[in-house]
Amino acid sequence: MDYTDLKSLEELEQKTTDPAPKLVYFSHLQCNVCKVLKPKIRERIENKFPEMMLYYVNIREHPDMAGQFSVFSVPTILVFFDGREYIRESRHVNLSTFEERLEKLYRIYYG
Repeated sequence: MDYTDLKSLEELEQKTTDPAPKLVYFSHLQCNVCKVLKPKIRERIENKFPEMMLYYVNIREHPDMAGQFSVFSVPTILVFFDGREYIRESRHVNLSTFEERLEKLYRIYYG
């Protein structure tokens, strides 16, 4: 599963209010940290959280989307369950801690 690019604020709002679990990755093409982190996040989601949808927002192309979701630095990762934001990670993402937090939520959601 790869990230689905979101192209409008309306599309982002629709996806984030949907009850299914999802991760939204905010970045831009010039962010070198983002380029390294993005596939690592995708791999962990694919292997451990297969029901989670992955979305990508390029904040240079869509600054309105970044502004609406208070994203001021990249990478920023937002995780939603039941249409609510439960995890927000920005800039320095510890993958182990992120995965632990996500695993707890995922286990609660899927029993």
